[in-house]
Amino acid sequence: MGAGYLADTNVVIDLVLGRLPIASAAWLDAQLTAGYVSISIITRIELLGKLVPAPEFAFLQSFVQSVAVLPLDEPVTQQTIRLRQQHRVKLPDAIIAATALAHWLELVSHNEPTMAGQACLQA
Repeated sequence: MGAGYLADTNVVIDLVLGRLPIASAAWLDAQLTAGYVSISIITRIELLGKLVPAPEFAFLQSFVQSVAVLPLDEPVTQQTIRLRQQHRVKLPDAIIAATALAHWLELVSHNEPTMAGQACLQA
């Protein structure tokens, strides 16, 4: 895939709920408009598997439909295994980080940047 970003679930939720700082939200919106943002299949599951009010669910569903959803394929699986062997990280977070690494994308997250390829938005 190349140049672009993989949005972590926490960033998408904060964008939807209006909890990102104005500068971060504007930057992310510009990246979304340009088509530079993707999400992992794990983020899709986490976003759409939440019990939320109908208007929020509709917005989440619209967001998911507007971005590329990257699959859990063999390169992501192998990268996830390597990350889990090297770092103490939860499986969903490892899959999301591995997806970014396997597709050469920067991971945009609020989590601590403990793995290569991760950029954090300032909260």
